[in-house]
Amino acid sequence: MMDRRHLLKSSLGGAAALTFWALGAGEAAAYPFSLTDAQWRKRLSPLAYNVLRKHATEHPFTSPLNKEHRPGIFKCAGCGQGLFDAKTKFDSGTGWPSFWAPLPRAVGTSRDFSLVYPRIEVHCARCGGHLGHVFDDGPRPTGKRYCMNGVALSFSAA
Repeated sequence: MMDRRHLLKSSLGGAAALTFWALGAGEAAAYPFSLTDAQWRKRLSPLAYNVLRKHATEHPFTSPLNKEHRPGIFKCAGCGQGLFDAKTKFDSGTGWPSFWAPLPRAVGTSRDFSLVYPRIEVHCARCGGHLGHVFDDGPRPTGKRYCMNGVALSFSAA
């Protein structure tokens, strides 16, 4: 049963979370590569736009990059920044291209509360495009699983 004290505590917690978001957690950072929303829409397919710019997720097992095993570099589909060396790619069984480490200074991370519980979002360090999330259940040597949306990536063979 909820009394007034519990209701007040719950309300204050919600207000604090909204204030935190309004004071900067939800703001877009300035990135070295930026375009207007209209330019992004023109540059990207509708699905890539929704993933990279609106933080959507593609359906699992739909990306042709799941089957890409040649040497090369996986790049941001938005700006072309190199993100992952193909040597770090592994089959996680999740349905999305997965990597155990990004290239140096290629990605950034932030807390994502879109599913209520916190996750670590991964974004392109050059354009801020949403790539996916990183988890602590990957292989050695890092123990990380960078679970990326294939539509947010392109591939350049070596």
